[in-house]
Amino acid sequence: MFITDDLQQRWWALEAKMMARFDKKPDLEAILFLIGMQETQEKISKEEKQDLMHVAVCTVLAQSGYYLVEGHDPDHWPHFKQLKQLPEMSLTEQENFIKDHVLLYFEQQGF
Repeated sequence: MFITDDLQQRWWALEAKMMARFDKKPDLEAILFLIGMQETQEKISKEEKQDLMHVAVCTVLAQSGYYLVEGHDPDHWPHFKQLKQLPEMSLTEQENFIKDHVLLYFEQQGF
């Protein structure tokens, strides 16, 4: 599956906003990291980086009903419940699927 023109244009617009704000072009992993930081609002250790990425992915996919925040633990980390299975996709399709949800997240955040 090839990336759609609309998705690509919206992704480039998000990258441009990020570049203007951080003076560096972010990749998908960096953007997911930022979302995870936004959602936990905690300083994290290197060991928690993987957990932070999971928080970001669950957060952006919750918008489409794949996950639901069940609550937060004593350290303020959100915990998610998976509500439905993700569709089978190739790696490129998965990346585009996540990008589309990341764009929706930033749109809803007013960024």
